[in-house]
Amino acid sequence: MGAMAPHRVAVLVLPRVLPIDLGIPTQIFNARPNTPYELTVCGGARGSVMTSTGFTVGDTAGLPALAQADTIIVPGYWEYQRPPAPEVAAALKLAFSRGARIASICTGAFALAAAGLLDGRTVTTHWASADELETLYPRVRVDRGVLYIDDDPLLTSAGVTAGIDLCLHIVRKDLGAAVANDIARELVAAPHRDGGQAQYIARSLPEPTAHTLADTRDWALSRLDEPLTLEALARHARVSTRTLVRMWRQETGITPRQWLLTARVNHARELLEVTDLGIERIAAQSGLGTSTNLRARFRDTLGTTPSAYRRTFQRGSEVPERHATP
Repeated sequence: MGAMAPHRVAVLVLPRVLPIDLGIPTQIFNARPNTPYELTVCGGARGSVMTSTGFTVGDTAGLPALAQADTIIVPGYWEYQRPPAPEVAAALKLAFSRGARIASICTGAFALAAAGLLDGRTVTTHWASADELETLYPRVRVDRGVLYIDDDPLLTSAGVTAGIDLCLHIVRKDLGAAVANDIARELVAAPHRDGGQAQYIARSLPEPTAHTLADTRDWALSRLDEPLTLEALARHARVSTRTLVRMWRQETGITPRQWLLTARVNHARELLEVTDLGIERIAAQSGLGTSTNLRARFRDTLGTTPSAYRRTFQRGSEVPERHATP
């Protein structure tokens, strides 16, 4: 892989930060041989910050670290109804004005809203806090039904696992699907859940001992080059097609067709990055059929062509840079 320019990621720890939300970006953006990320954890003042569960996060950098960051991530925090300190809001505004990418996990969106960064935008947060976000900040529109929203350079996500999805989405944008999938495998996380998937499903998910479609989804991922009709999926799951669609929606928030399309586009992205296969071969191996369909799907979902995507992300090429304006 070519030389990678450093990409500085600052995780802003606010008082009563949720430890699980803090762990997500610090794990995903930790230094690795194949990524350019340089991670800094910073708080409102240099020193320690108390978490929501009573232990402290020690030796954090101060707010000046935000002035050097290319990407800033704000995890959720417990006292989100209370605006962060004025100096925190000012630092976020300054970072945004110079071009930094800023993302929130869960109730971290409240800090962005308090700084005025979300005014006039459609965002998301944990479904249980959505009403409060709209009430406290009426200029913000909240989509309660999605995992995350990329309104570049501002990104917001729902709670916990949606934060994983958002951070992997950022890695995918920066470095491509192969690197993001490597990190997902390390975390034993889903390699790609589209932001438009439902974050909350009214019916309870099946008990661990109940029948689920997890094995069928794994089976499908290993056969993306095959037709994979509803009938074939249902036959593997040993349920009717009607039951399959109902259970699939219940477990993933989307239809089998939507899930398969996302999986196939993601597989095509990885093949473009790590192989020299021609476009027709990649279309066939990913299950997208023809190069024409592959190009159409890339245009619709990624806003680019397969060839342009390969030039940007193929391993051995220089990783694209993203720097905030000095």
